[in-house]
Amino acid sequence: MALPANHGSGRLAPANKRARLGLFTGYLLAGLGALTGAALLIVSLLRPEAFAGLRSMASDLVAPAGEIGAAGRVGTRNVLEAIAGYYRAGSRNAELEREVRIARVKLAEARALERENARLRAVLKLAEGETRPVAAARLIGSTSTSARRFAYISAGRRDGVRPGMPVSSPLGLVGRVLEVGERASRVLLLTDSESMVPVRRATDDVVAFAEGRSDGSLRLRLINLGINPIKPGDVFVTSGAGGLFRPGVAVALAVEITRDGAIAQLLSNPAATDVVLVEPVWQPEAIAVIEAPRLAEAEADQAPGEEAPAPAPAPTPAVAPLPPAQD
Repeated sequence: MALPANHGSGRLAPANKRARLGLFTGYLLAGLGALTGAALLIVSLLRPEAFAGLRSMASDLVAPAGEIGAAGRVGTRNVLEAIAGYYRAGSRNAELEREVRIARVKLAEARALERENARLRAVLKLAEGETRPVAAARLIGSTSTSARRFAYISAGRRDGVRPGMPVSSPLGLVGRVLEVGERASRVLLLTDSESMVPVRRATDDVVAFAEGRSDGSLRLRLINLGINPIKPGDVFVTSGAGGLFRPGVAVALAVEITRDGAIAQLLSNPAATDVVLVEPVWQPEAIAVIEAPRLAEAEADQAPGEEAPAPAPAPTPAVAPLPPAQD
């Protein structure tokens, strides 16, 4: 086998020479750089002002890049703050809306309480009149669509309420007690077809009967027929005839003229009435008239030979305390 041509010679190959030359050059440049850096460091420490111009030039060169970076940081911060503010504003707006809704509810409750206080003050003012009421009660229900018109109040026999007693509100007469329970009573409203109240015009002595029409209105029938003196807008009050209702209590307002009277609107609407007063019968003799049919029926049912019981005296209603007004 033939040996390489340069085998055994002491000369280096050209590639090895280039590698060594490059390595030497690298070490040389690194040493020169280190020496230069050391020299510059020594000069900057001993003479800081010597490189002031170079530092200024370097600052001028990097200033645009610094401005761009600063603008980017400011813009990023503004965007983040805007996003955070948006979320904070949204949550704050939701909280404010909730507070506004609560405030509206509280305002409605305050207005309702104010109206309730006004009604109670009106009832108390009505109770301070000449006739002392038997009891003050809540109107707890009424029939508005039936052919018969009744209402129910939260006062009964234990409060001194008796059949026939008038029931009124601050706006006028509501009706009269028809049936009495221990804790509640049924009231015959003025708009019932079986209701009839003697009335007169508030400005003079034009008298009539107010009859219920079962549709929420009243029919005013004049006692003296002839020229109809009633005009729309005339107010009619109780006349006191019959002794059941005290005179001067507001009843109805004439709205439509008829041949023998007028169609009137009830002033004290039971649907808009909350608190009512039960008053004693104006003339006690009227109680005997009311109870006369019941006594006659009892006498008719009595067996022959039995002694008829003496008629019971007119009951004296007990006075129930009025509820305190809420200021």
